[in-house]
Amino acid sequence: MAKQKRYIFNQLTQDFEVLDTSKSKKVLRVLLISLAVLGVAFLFAMLLFTFFKSPTEKAQARELEYLKLRYEILNDRLDEMELLMTDMEQRDNNLYRMMFEADPIPSSVRRSGFSDADRYADLYGYMNSGLVVSTARKLDVIASQLYHQSVSYDTLFWMARNKSDMLAHIPAIFPLKETEIKYVSSYFGYRPDPIYKISKFHSGMDFSSTMGTEVYATGDGVVFDVERNNWGYGNMVILDHGYGYKTRYAHLKKSAVRKGQKVKRGQLIGYIGNSGKTTGVHLHYEVLKNDVQVDPINFLYQDLTPEEYNQILEQSTLPTQTMD
Repeated sequence: MAKQKRYIFNQLTQDFEVLDTSKSKKVLRVLLISLAVLGVAFLFAMLLFTFFKSPTEKAQARELEYLKLRYEILNDRLDEMELLMTDMEQRDNNLYRMMFEADPIPSSVRRSGFSDADRYADLYGYMNSGLVVSTARKLDVIASQLYHQSVSYDTLFWMARNKSDMLAHIPAIFPLKETEIKYVSSYFGYRPDPIYKISKFHSGMDFSSTMGTEVYATGDGVVFDVERNNWGYGNMVILDHGYGYKTRYAHLKKSAVRKGQKVKRGQLIGYIGNSGKTTGVHLHYEVLKNDVQVDPINFLYQDLTPEEYNQILEQSTLPTQTMD
């Protein structure tokens, strides 16, 4: 049977024309249709993956958020460790090394070894690179601090073994029994003066207690001076502990030692009163290093646990008013 011809109407010539159904035209038409279908499918896929995530992508996103959270928690804990290490360094430099007359370790040395800018180069270029680099840097700094602190403690341990006499003389306990202390009414530093009503430097710690409470030597030494006054420090005792250390016990009711007498740590030296310039019964206690007043709070380590020391250190930053 002869193949039937197919016609189409040509609007330009206003006549019917035979439809060309050659093989090449058919292939071209199929290709065009296929390309159109593929284009629509591609656009649909792009829209789908742009606005809707696959289950795998959702799982990966959750895992990334979890890892980010863990890094943030780790950073917070590293910050706490860094604060603790800084506190240890301050006590090491300002107390322990000062006690043994050793030079403090500079902060630049404790945190040395991390100036290379390329140290963390492999960690950059990712979505959360800043967080990862910050964590890595904190870990490295703390590791350096721990190393130098360990070396410092080894040095101090050696010094302590060879300076047992010095340790016995350096002030290291409360001047009162802890059970007799009502509260610490004022700490070292600038405080409102109770009489002049202006901010003045308070050179010691004020321990509030009852009249006549016993006062004890905080380290071995010799009675440097015993004074009786109705002004200023009032009745007071000054002990010379040697090694550049002295302690002052002021506003006493009376003393229990005489000038030139040798005393031992924990020995009775006087009784609390309110003599001199004072607004109430208390003991004003000072520690002097080379005749310069230093914070007595750093010399209470023998009677305090680390937790108690941190607590009293925090209390010392609160605003208080002196009693003298």
